[in-house]
Amino acid sequence: MGLSSLSHLIIFSQYLMVIVLVCFTGPSFSFRPKHFNLSTYATHWASAGATWYGSPDGAGSDGGSCGYGNAVSEAPFSSLVTGIGPSLYKSGKECGACYQVKCTKKVHRSCSGKGVRVVITDFCPGGPCVSQSAHFDLSGTAFGSMAIPGQEQKLRDAGVLQIRYARVACDYSRKNIAFHVDQGSNSEYFAVVIEFEEGDGDLAKVELKEKRSSISKWRQMQQSWGAVWKLDAGSELHPPFSIRLTSQYSDQTLIAKNVIPTGWKPGATYRSLVNYL
Repeated sequence: MGLSSLSHLIIFSQYLMVIVLVCFTGPSFSFRPKHFNLSTYATHWASAGATWYGSPDGAGSDGGSCGYGNAVSEAPFSSLVTGIGPSLYKSGKECGACYQVKCTKKVHRSCSGKGVRVVITDFCPGGPCVSQSAHFDLSGTAFGSMAIPGQEQKLRDAGVLQIRYARVACDYSRKNIAFHVDQGSNSEYFAVVIEFEEGDGDLAKVELKEKRSSISKWRQMQQSWGAVWKLDAGSELHPPFSIRLTSQYSDQTLIAKNVIPTGWKPGATYRSLVNYL
């Protein structure tokens, strides 16, 4: 190989090295592939403050601002729930998201160091929830679950704790997604609380389709508040309804076909045959 050819090869090799460095040495948290999957993503721990509210062995509040109602004290939530500060609540878009929380003996001698999975079901609007960059206002049950068995109340008496937290996939033991129809729904206005989404836990988009016909198409619903999604049709809707869900992080789509039946009732809960995991 001539000297000129060798020089060109060296320059080209250096050029390729620069491209590789630019593409692969950026911060890992800034890269999110289109089909990001929390269940296979490495756990990333960060620091936050933590308090608790409600009764010592309770579920915080009666459903909280996400709209889950009494379901928070029942399986599969089982009172392992939390209110969250504005930085993670994101105006209700993170309702249903799951986090692992834990505290260590370096913080308090009653801490077990074991992680506890909690679900966002409420908003914490003031105090340390606002002043700290991230804050979990846990139910009494969830807060006590971070303790060494038998020392739950000692940990609750500690006041504000510094904890570690990580976003994790939701796992409801293969329970399928449920749709609780809002009491204000009628023939032209339909609103629903969506429960038990495994995987991401939160949703980017919800769509509704009326009974099958040649002109029926998917109609986008709006997030009303918390986990409540609505469609203000302005004309009579014709059940049964199918509902299409798109997850927030993995961008996966599910269809609960004809999940809302003809003769549906406000306040009723209808269970689908689908979930993300």
